[in-house]
Amino acid sequence: MDWMEAVVHTTTMGADLVSEVLMNAGAVGTSIEDRYDVTSSKKSDGMWDMIDEDVLKNMSEDVLVKAYFKDDMSAQETLMLVGEKLRDLLRMDLGFDIGSLRLEHQSVHEQDWAENWKKYYKPFRAGEHLVIKPSWEPYEAQAGDLVLELDPGMAFGTGTHETTFMCMEQLERYIKPGCRAIDVGCGSGILALAAAKLGAADVLAIDLDELAVKVAHENTQKNGLADVVRVKHGDLLENSEEKADVIVANIIADVICYLCGPAKRHLLPGGVFICSGIIREREEDVQHALAAAGYTVCNRLAKGEWVCLAATL
Repeated sequence: MDWMEAVVHTTTMGADLVSEVLMNAGAVGTSIEDRYDVTSSKKSDGMWDMIDEDVLKNMSEDVLVKAYFKDDMSAQETLMLVGEKLRDLLRMDLGFDIGSLRLEHQSVHEQDWAENWKKYYKPFRAGEHLVIKPSWEPYEAQAGDLVLELDPGMAFGTGTHETTFMCMEQLERYIKPGCRAIDVGCGSGILALAAAKLGAADVLAIDLDELAVKVAHENTQKNGLADVVRVKHGDLLENSEEKADVIVANIIADVICYLCGPAKRHLLPGGVFICSGIIREREEDVQHALAAAGYTVCNRLAKGEWVCLAATL
């Protein structure tokens, strides 16, 4: 199948908003190419060999949000819709630089899409023990390593973004052997799998995107964790009676603010709510929402423009 690749030029702070516009327009998958992610990650203690230097030299100075749409009769109409929504964003007073929002597009073959992004993805360490590696890359495990094989496919969640990376650091802190966990908005399943590797006895991974559910299920099977991780199609925690010691949500600030209340009903006594995907400018909003719902923030991590909070009741 042929696909239409739409590329929007933006900034680090604008990438999530642009990605949301593209997904709302019907994209079946998005990716973000940000030089800052690469250069800052290469300097972090836990990550290495993420990207070849030659590839880094060829990366755009802009942050590129790429989205993929079926290249059918509605493709041009979709592009017009995306362009209109981007112009709406440019007119808004967002309080930060969102970039030019220049929109480009081209047709790509599915095989080209599936293979092209792999050059950016190498094994890396998250926290003290977790190591994330794509299945096509070799890695010699060290003593104490907990290795996850991950093929993100078209779903979000390689672990290289600060928001996901910080969630894994928080999971290392709060997952205890035999505990129960829920990953809300699981994407590729990386956080659910990390919780299982760290010793959780039961993990529920939920996502509204059917493609993410498929990819998360495949990654669960690939890592031999199907007896621990259950992948479910669902809208946040709606229609779920599950309870857990740890709930992790790597989404966006607005959704986290909404989720604070519902998550309370699913936390076991002494449980921890880990929330990420919070741009620094929205941290205060999330802090207020957590406090209003009765939480106390017990740990805060920050990397780049992003914040990850862990809170208890």
